[in-house]
Amino acid sequence: MSYERYETPVPVPVPRWRERLGQYWKLVRGDRPIGSLLLLWPTWWALWLAAGGMPPWWTLFVFTAGVWLTRSAGCVINDYADRWLDGKVERTKERPLATGAVSGREALAVFAVLMLAAFALVLTLNRLTVWLSFAGLFLAATYPYLKRYTYLPQVYLGMAFGWGIPMAFAAVQGEVPALAWLLYCANILWATAYDTWYAMVDREDDIRAGSKSTAILFGDLDLVAQGVLYALVFLALALAGRSAQLGAAYWAGLALALALVVWEFRIARGRERGPCFRAFLHNNWVGAAVFAGIAGHYLLAGRG
Repeated sequence: MSYERYETPVPVPVPRWRERLGQYWKLVRGDRPIGSLLLLWPTWWALWLAAGGMPPWWTLFVFTAGVWLTRSAGCVINDYADRWLDGKVERTKERPLATGAVSGREALAVFAVLMLAAFALVLTLNRLTVWLSFAGLFLAATYPYLKRYTYLPQVYLGMAFGWGIPMAFAAVQGEVPALAWLLYCANILWATAYDTWYAMVDREDDIRAGSKSTAILFGDLDLVAQGVLYALVFLALALAGRSAQLGAAYWAGLALALALVVWEFRIARGRERGPCFRAFLHNNWVGAAVFAGIAGHYLLAGRG
């Protein structure tokens, strides 16, 4: 009997340009789209409500691409601000800035390129939308520093993540009506709630590192606080639906979203890291259900 001799293949070196692109892709969370989706759904809520159905194609493209660009830029500036903290947190210790694979100067350059690209898209819209974009830039750039000084960075995240709502109304209608601000408040509450699930994952690490969050602020009352937050979310969304005179399809979508949130409480009631993280991720379907209700209403009305 003869035996073939097998040798361990020699690893092929990865070209430096490809390695750099891979690090930048991780830096902007290209491999983790959940943040973009959580930002996309309320932006689409606003676009459909502002347009009374399907928005203009170019406006839809600008805001959809803008969601990815601004979310990516937000991740970069967040990691830049947290480079002192991420290495101490189990979930974030392998991020490119925390490991030194990407320098702070490189990160700021990536942030600038992303924001300039987003601003170039906004410049194709009306003047009010352009002016509102400056407030959005301020919110995105300052959010990461809130966790050093306040226990409410999740609230500020909601303000930053939801700024596409007034911008969407401005782009479509040329003004920002009361409905836009009501939807904006609903999004602030929703983002505070889902990012609190996220903060519950890191609570012990954040306490040791001296960082702050709503999860730390709420303490043993975290689930009660979450219940209040989600109740206010659905109250605001119900008021928005009533104000926009949405029909049965919207209320069915809202009911489905409520059922999905109840499931989140069921899996995360023990406060373990894994289930809390799954509850956070699950909010993608909550946002999708609300959007399906809005889009379904206009589709049935022949304005899809």
